[in-house]
Amino acid sequence: MKIESRFLKYISFDTQSSEESTTSPSTDKQKVLGEFLAEEMRILKLQDVMQDEYGIVYGTIPGNTDQGDVIGFIAHMDTSPDASGENVNPQIIRNYNGQVITINDEKKMYLDPEEYPELKDLIHHDIITTDGTTLLGADDKAGIAIIMSVAEYMYRHPEFKHNDIKIAFTCDEEVGRGTEHFNIERFNADYAYTVDGGDINQYNFENFNAYKAVVRITGQSFP
Repeated sequence: MKIESRFLKYISFDTQSSEESTTSPSTDKQKVLGEFLAEEMRILKLQDVMQDEYGIVYGTIPGNTDQGDVIGFIAHMDTSPDASGENVNPQIIRNYNGQVITINDEKKMYLDPEEYPELKDLIHHDIITTDGTTLLGADDKAGIAIIMSVAEYMYRHPEFKHNDIKIAFTCDEEVGRGTEHFNIERFNADYAYTVDGGDINQYNFENFNAYKAVVRITGQSFP
């Protein structure tokens, strides 16, 4: 499957997480995408595929050599609670030529390369955007599509030598709870990378957790 088709399929799932929920995952609909991904992983002959009680999906691309470290790749399935992730209607700009992109004319939503100069690096590429009424869901279904495309490539190219590669798709990253129930022992990778946004040539290493502080002040206001 082409990576574009895979991505468009994934964003059709509404996986919006909830800040008000106390369950794990915070919304059951995240599990629906997880079940779909687990089945796709089985089709691609991944091993030890499972979705646990917290919605997290694990799997292993079996190695064809025992040389080198066991590497892991992680992406999150949920989308932000700040905007709807239901009935996503993507727009595809083919062979982008550097023009202003209209997201939603009625809402006056545009992507102008003068305001977003990174667009100039995407000339002659295809660009996928939301229609402005929902989130697109590229955060982080683009990461999921990349990881699954890697799995498909290795399935179809056994000549590519690698040790076991671990995959995990998590829930509730957008509400700061993505690692609460992550089973490191089950994942069992020497090193792991989160595939989530950024330039294609950019790598970050940091202790980012998406937590936030809510400060409420009670008192009197004086002029």
